Amino acid sequence: MKAIFHNLLFKLIAIVLAVSNLFGASTAWFQADQSNWKTNNTFVFVHGLSGWGSYDRVYKLMPYWGMFGGDLMQYLNDKGFHAVCASVSPRGSAWDRACELYAELAGTRVDYGKAHSERCGHERFGEDYTGRALVTSFSDTDKIHLLGHSFGGATVRLFASIMETGSAEEQAATPENELSDYFKGGKGSWIRSLTSLAAPHNGTTAYCDDEAAELVEEESKNVSPIEAGLQSLMGSFNSQKSNDRILEDYADYDMYIDNALALNKTIITYPGTYYFSFACSCTEQQEDGTWTPINSKMEILFRSSSRMLGKFTGTTKGGYVIDESWLENDGLVNTVSAKAPFGAPQQDYDANNVPKGTWNIMPVYQGDHMSLEGGLFHVNDIKDFYAEHLSMINSLN
Repeated sequence: MKAIFHNLLFKLIAIVLAVSNLFGASTAWFQADQSNWKTNNTFVFVHGLSGWGSYDRVYKLMPYWGMFGGDLMQYLNDKGFHAVCASVSPRGSAWDRACELYAELAGTRVDYGKAHSERCGHERFGEDYTGRALVTSFSDTDKIHLLGHSFGGATVRLFASIMETGSAEEQAATPENELSDYFKGGKGSWIRSLTSLAAPHNGTTAYCDDEAAELVEEESKNVSPIEAGLQSLMGSFNSQKSNDRILEDYADYDMYIDNALALNKTIITYPGTYYFSFACSCTEQQEDGTWTPINSKMEILFRSSSRMLGKFTGTTKGGYVIDESWLENDGLVNTVSAKAPFGAPQQDYDANNVPKGTWNIMPVYQGDHMSLEGGLFHVNDIKDFYAEHLSMINSLN
């Protein structure tokens, strides 16, 4: 039955893609005023949990960036931007994904680090991107902009931090002639800007110990067969890369609130980089104080988790108190968590004052967790949203 459902859904996807291409799914109108641009460095997009990128064959069938609305990368490049999308482990830890991203950008073999790979019990080296790098050049004079959706936000934050600080653990464990340039640090200036999109900077209550698990079980009783099938499909609709990791080396582990807050303590906010964040919301507050999904706008596969997030409060095993400020959500990530890492320099976005080394928190985007990648069955035309944001970044000094 599961295989039949997947076959039918893939046929539906192919039909919708064909119709979209025939009649034009996009209503994009943006015209870039390049006279205002100060730079035009490459924009590197990094997918979230269970996602895929340009190195993956599935991207040609269904682009992660744009989905039914058409390939966002193609649109942006047609508008004069330089845009590419990376492919990192769908369920790997932020560390492993950051190492993979470096290899794709530098055009080298993935090195997960001697100390890390030994501790986590997997191979030290991964795929070789020699001769097929994402960018033609990556250096202090050929900077990049990073954009990460969902867990891609944690990935690019850790990646950018290691670019500057390196890794003392890897330096101590590795002979100098074997140490990856990535772990040497001193390259924070190679990243001009970083944008997070519906990212669980501080974790999500979708991953929150036993008490939340009881709510997950309670909500699962209300899941329809269609919703269950879609959840199963999205879990397999990716590049299928994986390693034999220990628990601590998976994305799921990094998204528990206690673990996310611990990860934050290892990540710096580099003073020479612009930081932007977009949180999403697709819920509304009820009289009893809970937040429930706006069904007309939220993908069906997120509704049960949204209901759980919208009523869960409590205390984590590490002692962090989850209060009512965590109830608003996008179906998978709490809106408050996606605004900025707790404790990092931050301010609400001000077009007249955009500082470096500070998280510029953009207005909350009204959409569910998939809205900023283009939506699945709630198709969302995101082309002009990104074109305007990238144009603003290019206009900064």
